[in-house]
Amino acid sequence: MAVLHQPPRHIVIGIAALLLVACFVLFTPRGHASPADINQVGNETLGFEKIFVVGLPERSDKRDAIELTSSLTGFHVEWVDGVKGETVPDKAVPFGTDRKKLWETNLGSWRGHMNAVRRIIEEGLDSALIMEDDMDWDVRLKPQLERVAQGARALLSSASNPNSPYGDDWDLMWLGHCGEVFPELLDENKEKPIDDPGIRYMSRKFVIENDLTVPPRDKVTGLVDFKSSPEYTRWVHITGAPICTFAYALSQRGARKVLFDLSVDHLTGPFDNALAGLCRRAVSTWGVEDAEEAGDRGLDTKCISVTPPVFFHHKAKGLVGGDSDIQTVKDGQVREKGKTENIVWSARNNIRNMIMGTKMESQYE
Repeated sequence: MAVLHQPPRHIVIGIAALLLVACFVLFTPRGHASPADINQVGNETLGFEKIFVVGLPERSDKRDAIELTSSLTGFHVEWVDGVKGETVPDKAVPFGTDRKKLWETNLGSWRGHMNAVRRIIEEGLDSALIMEDDMDWDVRLKPQLERVAQGARALLSSASNPNSPYGDDWDLMWLGHCGEVFPELLDENKEKPIDDPGIRYMSRKFVIENDLTVPPRDKVTGLVDFKSSPEYTRWVHITGAPICTFAYALSQRGARKVLFDLSVDHLTGPFDNALAGLCRRAVSTWGVEDAEEAGDRGLDTKCISVTPPVFFHHKAKGLVGGDSDIQTVKDGQVREKGKTENIVWSARNNIRNMIMGTKMESQYE
């Protein structure tokens, strides 16, 4: 992926000030009651039809942890077996992919995710959440998702009575990632005029203020300049180009686009980069009328992100080398206590408290 460069400081300040005012006026919640159907995010599939977790069958440690943690926080998951890259025959590797450059572990990760995406299509699901097997989330995930659902509907949904609590006009919702910049600051967008239709579309944000499930300003991590905004702020926004696919939701329409763009038609690289590329092509050509300039328009994929994310990779206590099944660490180091970035009341670290009914512990106190 291209390196992201910041535009000149005076341009950033001017654009940011104007956009921030617009975001607060248009999309900041002001204490209004949520639509009644938004409480569907509190069901056992978090408002989606199903929740899939992708993971290698032999990682029983990760399956034990996900099953226990999801049960204690009130939702149900189904497993999609991860795939080892060496089991994928050359004939099944998508057009444009050099498996030697991709690495076998990345190839296996891609195939595991594709199998989960394909299940959405096979089973005719309206939507599904897909997460990786080392995820963590806040004990207060369901109230968080109510605000995310409000934001998704404010950004994209025009229907007054949507079928999904998140609205019906999205393709992909990126709920867990390593970080991303806002799309208006991507290289290809940052020089566009402020009145450009694409800039107006991609700059919209639903601002959640005083969200105490957000870490303190000096602890939150990502690629956004959190210090320029009030502490404990979370945004639901149009996707730019996230890194990592910790957790993402797809609608039926979105699953079809992803399976086409990342398998049937071609594959450009590791799964997370390719998925981000689909959203990036779509947002960066929004409103572009010239067909040659617009290219495939990223299949007009409508992607939404949450920053800071509400799912993040948990680094469990025990062998550090057990963190990843893609990158191998063989130094024998042992971690004495688990940790998760960007999660205040870590569900993984509060398992004992949830079982015993004792006070939840913050990672930041």
